[in-house]
Amino acid sequence: MIATDPPSWLAGGRRSIWPPYARFDGDVLPVVEASGVRLTMSDGRVLIDGIANWWSACHGHNPPAIRAALHDQLGRFPHVMFAGLAHEPAYRLAERLTALVPGDFSRVFFTESGSVSVEVGLKIALQYWMIAGRPAKTRFLSFRGGYHGDTLATMPLCDPEEGMHAMFSGVFQPALLADLPRDAASEAALDAMLTERSGEIAAMIVEPMVQGAGGMVMHGPPVLQTLRRLCDRHGVLLIFDEIFTGFGRTGTMFALEQAGVAPDILCLSKALSGGTLPLAATLARRPIAEAFEADHPAAVLMHGPTYMANALACAAANASLDLFEQEPRLAQATRIEAQLKAELEPCRAMPGVVDVRVKGAIGVVQLDCDADGLRSGFPPLGVWLRPFRDIVYLTPPLIIDEADLSRLTGAVVHVVGDWARSRS
Repeated sequence: MIATDPPSWLAGGRRSIWPPYARFDGDVLPVVEASGVRLTMSDGRVLIDGIANWWSACHGHNPPAIRAALHDQLGRFPHVMFAGLAHEPAYRLAERLTALVPGDFSRVFFTESGSVSVEVGLKIALQYWMIAGRPAKTRFLSFRGGYHGDTLATMPLCDPEEGMHAMFSGVFQPALLADLPRDAASEAALDAMLTERSGEIAAMIVEPMVQGAGGMVMHGPPVLQTLRRLCDRHGVLLIFDEIFTGFGRTGTMFALEQAGVAPDILCLSKALSGGTLPLAATLARRPIAEAFEADHPAAVLMHGPTYMANALACAAANASLDLFEQEPRLAQATRIEAQLKAELEPCRAMPGVVDVRVKGAIGVVQLDCDADGLRSGFPPLGVWLRPFRDIVYLTPPLIIDEADLSRLTGAVVHVVGDWARSRS
């Protein structure tokens, strides 16, 4: 029998829950089961998940291999403190990550969220310059359209006008803001800023290939190559935020591979655990890590979350990496890319559509207005999508088959088409 009333836990709990990015009385859909690419609601409806758990469920929901790894680890212990104690899942995972990411990465610091992994990257950069005798290098440079988290240290890195934190303008010292160097003029402007202010800049941070929460804005490998060259020229550390783009989302295991450059510090999260448990990692290249071997007061990273390197989460991440080794995830991303390009293309000619763009397993339809109002049109079509800002986008699990992906793209074409016709 299909339930018609909301479950009791929803009615009672919503008086106490503080939801993300929403008012208290916002609509939510109660989920009772998630498997593969499908979410089952309490009323029996089944929706295809088109955004993979906020871009994290690369292997789909509740993958059996990760579930088995969690069961095995839970039989041993779910967590032990990581200060003075060690456990196999974290040590194995750190070794695998440093071997997997191109570049001479040698150390991994584990945290529980992407925002905190960025904060740790910032602290590493600051302490690196303290050890190097350059304590005045305390500023950070970020780029318009960028997003790096919601915590107090990461909010100033986000675009102050286009991002979600405009209400906090003036509360914190903002990062230095620049345009991505997409052409000669913007490269010259960034070079001039670095020439003038490199003595105070500890690091610049960028999302490689795709600026995610800033609107799925895409750029090519030359941008990253330019940033690497300018950072080397001016003595500034380079941080890549691959929280969204890592683990196959752009068609390669890491987006940085497409540019053939490595940052000094790399931030990972989301799909690191296959979208199952909170886990994030901050990686440092060998020259950065080796600086912390010096006899200096700043040579100890003073950061240690209680649930750092949680054993269950690390076991999930190891199982996720096993799946990348055993299953054709990158080939699946390539297949998704081709299908997204073909099936979203009809939107390009619709009135009010600004752009249609695809990169790996990311498909975007950009409108000339806020797209939030289109959200309610998708569940009746059997799909779960969450448009934001001015975009309707797809970031499906990499395991999605052609038929289910066509249901997602068909829903986008249908909803955007109805919206476009309503304007005329």
